[in-house]
Amino acid sequence: MFSPLNWLLGLFSLDIGIDLGTANTLVCVRNQGVVINEPSVVAIEKKTKKVLAIGAEAKEMVGRTPANIVAVRPLRDGVISDFDVTEQMLHHFIRKVHERSLLRIPRPRVVVGIPSGVTEVEKRAVHDATISAGAREAYLVEEPMAAAIGAGLKVTDAKGSMIVDIGGGTTEVAVIALGGIVVARSIRVAGDEMDEDIIAYARQKYNLLIGDRTAEQAKIEAGSAYPLEQEITYTLRGRNLITGLPEGVEISSIEIREALRNSVNVIVEAIKSALDDTPPELVADLMSDGIVLAGGGALLRGLSERLSEETKMKVYAANEPMSCVAKGAEKILESLEDLRKVLTSMQRGSTIH
Repeated sequence: MFSPLNWLLGLFSLDIGIDLGTANTLVCVRNQGVVINEPSVVAIEKKTKKVLAIGAEAKEMVGRTPANIVAVRPLRDGVISDFDVTEQMLHHFIRKVHERSLLRIPRPRVVVGIPSGVTEVEKRAVHDATISAGAREAYLVEEPMAAAIGAGLKVTDAKGSMIVDIGGGTTEVAVIALGGIVVARSIRVAGDEMDEDIIAYARQKYNLLIGDRTAEQAKIEAGSAYPLEQEITYTLRGRNLITGLPEGVEISSIEIREALRNSVNVIVEAIKSALDDTPPELVADLMSDGIVLAGGGALLRGLSERLSEETKMKVYAANEPMSCVAKGAEKILESLEDLRKVLTSMQRGSTIH
């Protein structure tokens, strides 16, 4: 139904797409691309619950805050674990986008990516948080669908395509055709789990206690899923659990690959399971076009080679894999009527009046 208020707000607001990730939140503005890419971290004063910092500034505080300040990640495994903090984080990012133009007011239409395996309650939490943060209309799209659109796959065609979106909290595997997800797998093994693997490996083998940020950096600098042409080394710095003193240990990419083995194996099995349930006609399409990787995990060295060896198919990373979900959300906003069917079933008239 036509609403004069919504029409007026539309003249003065920027439509935005949000990849509300466990590790990072990316925000796209319609026709402008990615304008914000910041960690999904909020620093809070314990007693007053006052928000002190959001995003990159808050991440700098992780592991370094005094007792009265806590740096929290309000999303776990791709879903909201702290509603109020998520709402404040969304409000901050929406307002930050609109600060770029003095003529704009923050009452945008927003498309948000969510994991494919979430419950109706979790969907409603994301929707309500987005509306509470200032959106006049909120739409939800499953992350693998958004990632496929952002990667340039023709999701509305009869020809099948496969996307593997490896984020911070979840890995989403989906076979897509005719604007819908035919087969899906959502597992809570992704970038965060890989970091935990490295922390556990350093503790067990070297009696070295390292933090999340150190583990993440080791994964980025020397992590791999397949033997490298030239193996590299990386120095882990932390605290020796026996002496209690600071210590640096040089480890090779072979050791980090060993540490990541279990997580990579789980992702491989999820992909094989999805392929096992895929109709034969679509399997033929996938054999022709291959499997596309998206998300930060797509940047892990040798992952495409490992998956190609396991599936006997071509596997390749999308261009700018980390921004695929946000860009997909932006493309949905650009063609909302044509792509409305890719939105989740909850989204029918989810607006404010």
